[in-house]
Amino acid sequence: MGKFETLDVLLRENNGFLKTSDATGAGISRPYFGAYVRGRGLERIAHGLYMSQDAWDDGMYVIQTRYPAAVFSHETALYLLNLAEREPVKYSLTLKAETNATRLTKQGVKVYKIKETLLGEGVMDVMSPAGHLLRVYNPERTICDLVRSRKNIEIQNLQTALREYMRLKGKNIPQLMRYAKSFSIDRIIRQYLEVLL
Repeated sequence: MGKFETLDVLLRENNGFLKTSDATGAGISRPYFGAYVRGRGLERIAHGLYMSQDAWDDGMYVIQTRYPAAVFSHETALYLLNLAEREPVKYSLTLKAETNATRLTKQGVKVYKIKETLLGEGVMDVMSPAGHLLRVYNPERTICDLVRSRKNIEIQNLQTALREYMRLKGKNIPQLMRYAKSFSIDRIIRQYLEVLL
C-alpha cells in the first residue's frame, strides 16, 4: 500500500479526522503528510489535527485532541453516558489543578480542576456522537462531581442525573460510596440515596 493510500485508510478509520502524530506513527514524513493535506483539501482545525471537508464536525473530539489529559465531566458526562435529557449548552471537562485553561474558558468550556491524584479516578472511554473515542468519567464519578459542584449545577440536572442513575441496571453503589468517601461527600451522597431508594 502506498503512502497516500495509508493516509486515506487512517482518515477513513477516524471518521474524516487525521492527526499528524498518527501519520508519523505510520512512518510517513511530515513533508509528505503536508503534501497529502494540501492534495486532499484537509482543513487544519487544531494543532496537529486535520479534518476532511465531508466529515461531521466533532467539537468534543477536537478538545480531547488538544487536551489529551482532559476528562469530560459533569453535564457533558451525563450526556455522553445517556443520563441527561438534553445535550449541554456548554461542554464541561476536568483538568489537573495546574493546567492553564484560559483558552478553553474563552471558548465557553466549563473547566473544573482537581488534584492530579484524583483526576484519573473513574475514567472510561465512550464514543462521541460523531464516532470518536473520548475520555469521560463513569456514572458513579459523575454523580460525585455533580454533588460536589451542586452550587454551580442546575438543581433539575442534578435531580434528573440521580434519578437516571438509580434506574441504571449496571449501577455500582459500593463504588459510588468509595468515590464519595475520596471526595469527602459520603454523608451527602448517603442522604440523596436514602431519598431515592
